[in-house]
Amino acid sequence: MAFHKKGGLRIEDMVRSRWVYRKLRNFRAGIEAGISCLKRTYGLARCTWRGLDHFKTYVWSSVVAYNLALFARLRPT
Repeated sequence: MAFHKKGGLRIEDMVRSRWVYRKLRNFRAGIEAGISCLKRTYGLARCTWRGLDHFKTYVWSSVVAYNLALFARLRPT
């Protein structure tokens, strides 16, 4: 979903309330942060593996590694 403010379009025309707008904006910012982290830290900026099956494996392994690192940081000590 593309959620951006086009020129001349008011926030009230896009959504019914500012609360919904803030929720959607923050959700998109969180998704973008996750994608950025995957690209910078886990090498998803460029896949050098050939073929669709290898590409899927490459992405899957990067996402699993990211999630494991995230869970390790959230674990209470």
